[in-house]
Amino acid sequence: MARRPPPRADTLEAALAQVFAARDTKASWFALTGGEPLFNAGDEADSLYLLRSGRLGVFRNEEGQPPQFLGVIRPGEPVGEMALIAGTAHSSDVVALRDSEILALPRDVFFDAIRTHPEVMIELSRLMLSRARERSSAGAEPSVFGFVSARPGPIRAFVERVAACIEAQGYTCQVIDQTALSSVSEWFSRVEDSHDFVLYVAEQDEPSWAALCARQVDRLFVVGSALMAPPARLVAPASPAWRGAQFTDLILLRDPRMAMPANTAAWLDALNPGRWYHAREGHADDAARIARTITGSSIGLVLSGGGARAYAHIGVVRALHEAGVVLDSFGGSSMGAVVAAGPALGWSDDDLEARIRKAFVVSDPLSDLALPLVAMTRAGKVARLLEEAYGDIDIADLPLPFFAVSSNLTTGRIEVHRRGLLRRAMRASISIPGVMPPVVINGQVLVDGAVLKNFPTDVMRQLNAGPVIGSDMSQARGVDPGALENPPSWWRWLLSGKWKAGPPIVSILMRSATITSDAELERSRRDTDVLILPRPSGADIRDWKVYDPVVAEGHAAAVAVLEGLEEPIGAMRRRRPRAAAATAAAAATPATGDT
Repeated sequence: MARRPPPRADTLEAALAQVFAARDTKASWFALTGGEPLFNAGDEADSLYLLRSGRLGVFRNEEGQPPQFLGVIRPGEPVGEMALIAGTAHSSDVVALRDSEILALPRDVFFDAIRTHPEVMIELSRLMLSRARERSSAGAEPSVFGFVSARPGPIRAFVERVAACIEAQGYTCQVIDQTALSSVSEWFSRVEDSHDFVLYVAEQDEPSWAALCARQVDRLFVVGSALMAPPARLVAPASPAWRGAQFTDLILLRDPRMAMPANTAAWLDALNPGRWYHAREGHADDAARIARTITGSSIGLVLSGGGARAYAHIGVVRALHEAGVVLDSFGGSSMGAVVAAGPALGWSDDDLEARIRKAFVVSDPLSDLALPLVAMTRAGKVARLLEEAYGDIDIADLPLPFFAVSSNLTTGRIEVHRRGLLRRAMRASISIPGVMPPVVINGQVLVDGAVLKNFPTDVMRQLNAGPVIGSDMSQARGVDPGALENPPSWWRWLLSGKWKAGPPIVSILMRSATITSDAELERSRRDTDVLILPRPSGADIRDWKVYDPVVAEGHAAAVAVLEGLEEPIGAMRRRRPRAAAATAAAAATPATGDT
């Protein structure tokens, strides 16, 4: 085991070292390989662990959802202390992100030891409070990243631009290349301990260094070329997928003259990354976007369903852009997904308004009524409008990360669309049961996402560690009671032209599909850092012609929320630079003898 420098006398590591080093403590040593669990949620807390080298990841599991990454445990930090002290089972999974060495102290020995070393309990209490703050502010996110090339051209210049953008945020960042291949483990540990972020970079012709990078980092980026097929062999991360959690991401670089990304599906099939990003060669904005992803300051926008009232989201997007908010990823359900796809495609605010107006205001999307064997409409007109708007674009080829949510009637779970034809995903996400026929994709029967998940902020939280902005129409009143209490006669309804929006029963079906339980709504809204709640009045959920007032209400609601913020959105989950955190910790340390 590599020798580590002695811990400072005033740290938790120093206090624990006294306990673990005592001859009669019966501490044991063992090693974990990358991807191997230390313990799982529900396991008995029978030991206190101390990480000596490597990195551990903490994950929370919820039924039907991929694991949620909670944070990193670094060398010198204890593991499992909360459950041990509380006398409860472990609440999370802890897994090795890379090869790690661990010391274990049995529970009864630990409690005996703290009677003679009370300073350990004081320091553990500080750590538990600190970790609670970090988990709420993403302060325990990964800090060591690898960039491994899977293309002939060099990637060092790109990584340097990313590092410069990280330093522009006030952090320290070190780029390490193949020249460090012969360095000892202690040197790597010193560099990682003394910088906020460390970026390892390996070119395609450096296989030995690339393999070391994959073993050394918390998270790995494979960097490829959008115009080239993936190589036959891609570097594998040290940590395999942990119950569906992925530790490898993909970045596809393209020539700046190439307006849209392409060929992403081939890379996804070859690598199966957890996330993927597109960047233009030499483009400062794209390097800054990757830097925000690394520092946990990238901003995600989630838009809920709401029928025609979801036009309000268009005003929200415009207000955010006017306020200078840079949006990095997008997602939504039902009509919220339709709106969110626009900025993910790179549409300007004017383009977004013009295209949505043409597709839904001018064209009467639900006017192709049918004998209601499966649904009130044939949805052929909607399909044509979506094809005109999106063509044959694959979701994976969108310039910015995007997802749409539909409800899978076959499995009874939500379906998260991150690849495949964009127009097909949109058609599934807006297929309100009874109004439009379901969509069948790969043998799965899909309907409107709002049926199961009208405000999918938890999906964004799994994909984006930075702040999440949500615009929610879930509980906005969307049905005109007058139209239901005094429905028009068939002849008057036909002569008025209101038949183009469908009969009043369409409102009932649409509203029924978008009703969300209070508990689910509270969970969804809790996952946001900025919550916008437009309340357009005078517009029914199927009033596709009432456009401008609804957009204006969304704009006004967003402006009001933005004016009330006390800090920039990008700073809401910002971790403190190492120097600032050390200064704050020193200031918070009580004088000798204080309790």
